[in-house]
Amino acid sequence: MRQRFGRGLTFALLILALAMPVMAQAPTSAPAPTAAPPAPALTGPIYVMTFFEVVAPSAGRAASLLHQFAVATRKADGNTGVLALRGIARPERFAIVEVWRDKAALDAHAAATKALGEKLQPIFAAPFDTRRNAALSVAEPRLGSEAGAGHAVYVLTHVDVFPAGKDQTVELLKQLAEDSRKDGGNLRFDVLQQEGRLNHLPLIEAWRDQHARSAHAAAEHTRTYRTKLTPLQGALYDERLYQAL
Repeated sequence: MRQRFGRGLTFALLILALAMPVMAQAPTSAPAPTAAPPAPALTGPIYVMTFFEVVAPSAGRAASLLHQFAVATRKADGNTGVLALRGIARPERFAIVEVWRDKAALDAHAAATKALGEKLQPIFAAPFDTRRNAALSVAEPRLGSEAGAGHAVYVLTHVDVFPAGKDQTVELLKQLAEDSRKDGGNLRFDVLQQEGRLNHLPLIEAWRDQHARSAHAAAEHTRTYRTKLTPLQGALYDERLYQAL
């Protein structure tokens, strides 16, 4: 009896030993990853920001071509504003800000933008970098109407934060825009949101002159905003000053 029991126990232990490696290797079912919801397509108005740089000796030629492009673009069907800008600190840097009624109007203008790029191609130091954006907090008047305001200073800022801080940053920027529009010398203060990268939030500012812009930078509400934004940033605060062509 004891011999039979011992043989049975030995056989059971052998079966268990053979089964354990298989059990250990059996994959555990992991939960399927949750796909991020697709970003909604832009409907309108669509804000297009294009940045480029040319070799310094050809900056004057680039300015002339860009001015001609802006004049023609303002007459295009579906355009509701355009800015042609040249860097103050670095005059070989340029920016174009366009506002289009909808995607159809923007697409219809693609050939004109391509033609400008071809004309600039021989003198590019850095080619077109184009970003499409939706409006988050935008006030009238029409974009570009400030260009005749004497020595108006335009500021284009790219605010880049970690995705987890996006919603908090949006609220910070909306409050900043509301406060800044009350500052002396402010001509416009717009907050945008980049297509496909909702944690990228460009700003468009226009100030009567450099003094007004400097006063805004030192204002309590601006300093408070910068303090709260700093721990949320995913990249350095990219702020560039321009004058309209």
